Amino acid sequence: MTQRDLRTPHRLLPEKLRWACDPKTFPFKTTAELKADEVIVGQDRAVRALELALTIQQPGYNVYISGPVGTGRTTYARKKVQAVAAAKHAPPDWCYVYNFQQPDQPAALSPPSGSGVKFRKDIDELMDELKDAIRKVFASETFETRRREVVQSFEQRITEVWQELETKAKQLGFAIQRLPTGIATVPVGPSGEPITPELFNLLPEEQRNEITRRGRALQEEVGEAVRKVRVIEREARDAMRELEQRVVSSAASHPITRLKDRYADHPKIVAYLDQVLADVVEHLEDFKEQEESPAPFPLAAFMRRQDPFTRYRVNLVVDNSHLRGAPVIEESNPTYYNLLGKVEYRGEFGALVTDFTMIKCGALQQASGGFLTLQVRDLLTNPLSWEALKRALKSGEARIENIGEQLGLMPTATLRPEPIPLDVKVILIGTPQIFQLLYVLDEDFRKLFKIKAEFDVEVDRTEEATRAYAEAVGAICNRRGLRPFDRSAVARVLEHSARLAEHQQRLSTRFNDMVEIIFEASAWAQQAGHDVVAGADVDRAVDEKVYRSNRIEERLRQMIAEGQLLVDVDGVKPGQVNGLSVLQLGDYSFGHPSRITARTFVGSRGVVNIERETEMSGRIHSKGVAILAAYMGGKYAQHQPLSLNASLTFEQTYSEVEGDSASSTELYALLSELSGVPIEQSIAVTGSVKQKGEIQPIGGVNEKIEGYFAVCKALGLTGRQGVMIPVQNVPNLMLRPDVVDVVRQGKFHIWAVRTIDEGLEVLTGLPAGEPDGDGQYPDGTVNSLVGRRLSELAERLRRFAPAGRSGDSKNDEKDK
Repeated sequence: MTQRDLRTPHRLLPEKLRWACDPKTFPFKTTAELKADEVIVGQDRAVRALELALTIQQPGYNVYISGPVGTGRTTYARKKVQAVAAAKHAPPDWCYVYNFQQPDQPAALSPPSGSGVKFRKDIDELMDELKDAIRKVFASETFETRRREVVQSFEQRITEVWQELETKAKQLGFAIQRLPTGIATVPVGPSGEPITPELFNLLPEEQRNEITRRGRALQEEVGEAVRKVRVIEREARDAMRELEQRVVSSAASHPITRLKDRYADHPKIVAYLDQVLADVVEHLEDFKEQEESPAPFPLAAFMRRQDPFTRYRVNLVVDNSHLRGAPVIEESNPTYYNLLGKVEYRGEFGALVTDFTMIKCGALQQASGGFLTLQVRDLLTNPLSWEALKRALKSGEARIENIGEQLGLMPTATLRPEPIPLDVKVILIGTPQIFQLLYVLDEDFRKLFKIKAEFDVEVDRTEEATRAYAEAVGAICNRRGLRPFDRSAVARVLEHSARLAEHQQRLSTRFNDMVEIIFEASAWAQQAGHDVVAGADVDRAVDEKVYRSNRIEERLRQMIAEGQLLVDVDGVKPGQVNGLSVLQLGDYSFGHPSRITARTFVGSRGVVNIERETEMSGRIHSKGVAILAAYMGGKYAQHQPLSLNASLTFEQTYSEVEGDSASSTELYALLSELSGVPIEQSIAVTGSVKQKGEIQPIGGVNEKIEGYFAVCKALGLTGRQGVMIPVQNVPNLMLRPDVVDVVRQGKFHIWAVRTIDEGLEVLTGLPAGEPDGDGQYPDGTVNSLVGRRLSELAERLRRFAPAGRSGDSKNDEKDK
């Protein structure tokens, strides 16, 4: 059997190398005919999970939307949540008011939905009405008459006390004089004239003693009279206070009662209005006309006490008047204060002061009764936010506390607002990795987020998915004002989607990547003067996107063409194969060929991976080499020990080698070196290997083939070049049309193999050989030559060992 005969069964036809979308399958000419608004392609698992989460109203059924960036998870979640919220009733508003019993704990009131602004206005108007009404009452003739009557009645009683005192004083021979400093008693003579101190000293001693005795008795009467007057004055003040309170209560009761009737269905508001009435009566002095006195010094005007009517204001913190359903809040910066709210402060003369009007609510309070969407990465990177969210969900209330209180620092006098009850559905959006970490490390997470909606990166290419994809392209064009796409352009978009999915039967759901191509294709069509985006515009968008990022790839290809990087794409050599790897540079990845060589010589160390010896091998690559060694032992050491020294290396590699996709390539190089059979240098190889010699699929197959094709094209196509891949990767082929065209012309080839033996036949053109009943391979086959060479190495090692030469020495020379 010739070399061509051995390779032909494994050569792939051009039709197997790419899925081509037929534009005729679309029932439209351009996407302008499509009226789709927002389309979700596939994602049935995530859609059903999110619908369930939004239906269940029990605690703990919050949802974590898992998926890579660019899969449409945020867009779909926003659309679905808004649709569900629109069918719900808007929740009540929330406001904070002064707590007359505990001023440091502002009370939370919940007026009906959308009526918070009206309630605040009602209270402001009530205060204006009370000010006007109370001042008019105090200025009325009726109140003045009643006040005068009260004053006159008490003045009469005081006059009677003083008259009684004067009578007693006269009987005792004294006169009463009222001085600014108090009451003075003056002795008088028979004719009523005051006795001066000089006259008093001239009186007989007995008379002086009698006057002194009567003066002491009168002082006691004076003291009793003063006490009675003070009691009467106090009664007068109380009577005046009672009169004023009765008048103010009468004036304020009617407007407050009117408000109580308006909010009769809200007991907390009614109770608050009762407290307002009691406080107005208690602080009626604030409602009287006040004359502004000039400030004694400049700063005095700033140091006047706070407006006494501030305590009657309403701080509306959640206003749902603009809603037509349940609230939907997306917090893009979930800091602690943005989530929970805060108590703000203002500086006054070097001190920080606050009151209940400076309370600000956060996203949790605003979303209560509806939905709150958060990006989990932003949430976790903001200190205290994650713990605060969990605490709020567990307690069912949103408590506003400043960070200082949370951290337990020095306690300070501050406000402690009443917590607002919390009824919110939280939607976290993040990656699968963060979900796994939270689920394993945070026991509260699994209790609070019971639903996971997982978005996939690809969807099966069904007729329904293809139609939905086309509608999605049309929706993007309509929404963004782009040029419409014709059928050929939509077909190219679908083919590019399959390329991103790396599968002929699947489509990528990374819509962020697809939207970029759609935007850029429309721009290139505009630049070319096309009214409709055609397939050529999409192709140019893809090509230009590659061109913007492939500078390094072109430089490496140039180095190969100049002979600085050694890669042979023609001829035959033993122990040398072209391996393929994928280099990732940010948003761009490309295939790159590397020369892999093997050397064998006498010894017993087995297979040595030079990259591992120099600590340039990753763990997966080292595992692949170990599997390679196990394959050698299982296949060729059943009747004799596997005695050899073999070294494998990636030539001109100066960074870590990772991955096992070249393990089959390394094995081909080793078997070629042992058998002495040369390998076609025009064929590049990729694929990992099992211990039993089966080839396993790898990733990046399109990039690897196209990377090697570009090198061969640069060095000159001979018609013998190509790439050998695992047969399992055939469905992953979505090669560029230009590559497929060259394959169709017979200038480049793709082979697919299942086993190492099949790969050996493609690479060498010789049969691999199957063992007979004794485990022997037919003469002239590759396996027979390998087995014979291993026997020779084992015999030479046995002969040299007694002479003291170590088979493990790194300096053992290879026997030619």
